[in-house]
Amino acid sequence: MKLVLFGATGMVGSRIATEASARGHQVLAVSRSGQSPVPGVTATAADASDPEKVAEVARGADAVASACVPPRDGSDPSGPFLALNEALVAGVRAAGVERLLVVGGAGGLEVAPGQALSDQPGFPEAYLPEARAHRAVLAYYRSLDDLDWTYVSPAAEIAPGTRTGRFRVDGDQLLTDDQGRSLISAEDYAVAFVDELERHAHPRGRMSAAY
Repeated sequence: MKLVLFGATGMVGSRIATEASARGHQVLAVSRSGQSPVPGVTATAADASDPEKVAEVARGADAVASACVPPRDGSDPSGPFLALNEALVAGVRAAGVERLLVVGGAGGLEVAPGQALSDQPGFPEAYLPEARAHRAVLAYYRSLDDLDWTYVSPAAEIAPGTRTGRFRVDGDQLLTDDQGRSLISAEDYAVAFVDELERHAHPRGRMSAAY
């Protein structure tokens, strides 16, 4: 499968590139720097907020994936991040690619029916802007009826770690362990992400992955 991956040099993107390449998929790693995150993986420079450039690099792909993140410069990220995703979608449409997988956030996952994690007392104030940005982007994807998208939410805590291949997958629910913690390594998140690329189990929906 040919995968065009935007945001390929970040913590999560680089691990998705590693996992997909290891499984034999043809990965085009796209970033503003144009650097390859994995030896042997082809890379190119492009900006996901430029629809024409997105269409150019995505044309002929079986799927496009985005590991792009909201701006982290202290400004409100919601508007810019939504605009980036709108541009990405426009480029994917122009390229004629039907599938788009998106690295999402955990803040919008439900801790109870209709109750999002980021709305709960004690949710870290510093993470609220990014959580709101991700929730706005998910609402945007849910409004689309002409694109086969999947929004892949990690656990509440994700960091570099070990690839075990053992985790749980759900839909809109926040998954927690016996101690009430929601965790996953970036490596295992990448396994879940590429599993979804191959299995196509959550079309036009959100999935979550955690231990």
